[in-house]
Amino acid sequence: MRPEAVAAVTEGMALWANPSSPHAEGRAARAALEEARGRIARALDWPHHVILTSGASESAAIALRGRTGVRVAAVEHDAVLRAAERAVILRVDAEGMLADGAAALDPDAATALQSANSETGVLQPAVAGFRIADCSQSAGKLPPPDADLMIVSAHKLGGPPGIGALLVRDLGMIAPTGGQERGYRGGTENLPGALGFAAALEAPRDWFAAMPALRGTLDAAILEHGGEIVAGTSPRIPTIAAYRMPGVSSAVQLIRLDMAGFAVSAGSACSSGSMRPSHVLAAMGYPPAAAGEVVRVSFGWTTTADDVARFAAAWARIATDLRSRAA
Repeated sequence: MRPEAVAAVTEGMALWANPSSPHAEGRAARAALEEARGRIARALDWPHHVILTSGASESAAIALRGRTGVRVAAVEHDAVLRAAERAVILRVDAEGMLADGAAALDPDAATALQSANSETGVLQPAVAGFRIADCSQSAGKLPPPDADLMIVSAHKLGGPPGIGALLVRDLGMIAPTGGQERGYRGGTENLPGALGFAAALEAPRDWFAAMPALRGTLDAAILEHGGEIVAGTSPRIPTIAAYRMPGVSSAVQLIRLDMAGFAVSAGSACSSGSMRPSHVLAAMGYPPAAAGEVVRVSFGWTTTADDVARFAAAWARIATDLRSRAA
């Protein structure tokens, strides 16, 4: 978390009262919540509605609730695939890009796409019918796409966990269910989280400009030591990379890198604890054995050139050591 977000959450804890209560303390909390909502909208350059949620998974569920036949890419996040009932699955090529092309998309059918893939970082181009955008990985880092609904997660941009937003161009596009957030979700509003979310979005973003060079340095080092960059020729957000270490399982890499002081994951962090095969890599044509040799590396606002150099050295040591043992 950004220190600004930590401070804002702490402030919100001190201000806490139920924003839905009519008493004076509740009204003060409501005012603070609405101010945070406005700050979030301005920081994301969104002039329409902001529904605060518990995170990207809930935002996706609200965006897709009641919809059938939504077009989704085979590499979408599990939360989107679960929420999209009877979805039309769009194929991707070996580099993770939509293989069907924009011409194959029905402009009258809803299409839900990740702006940046959570495992590979691949950036999908804007296409006809692009209505629902999962911007969990890109919000606060890249300009928003032209979409009607946008899914955002606070902890992906230095904010607190447990809060996100669904940005809505027209409230008529989503189904009300009663409860809070103008009737579009239930549950007591998370005032401390909203304040932390807003503070994280307003924090300096100058760190992001250094990420392409840092990721490029690590890409080169991985290739130099016999590794493979997943989707290395596709446009990718510079804060995510996926690397394959041929002949070494992801589980072994995670353990060895953890011992060296580095926290990485296999696949999306939301499901990596299960060590299930990545549906993203499978959709890109990776055989199970090869997919089981890939780890995901993330770059954030605290990442330095020294971190990258140390990681590259550790990766090279592990690759050399384990391959020599297998020989």
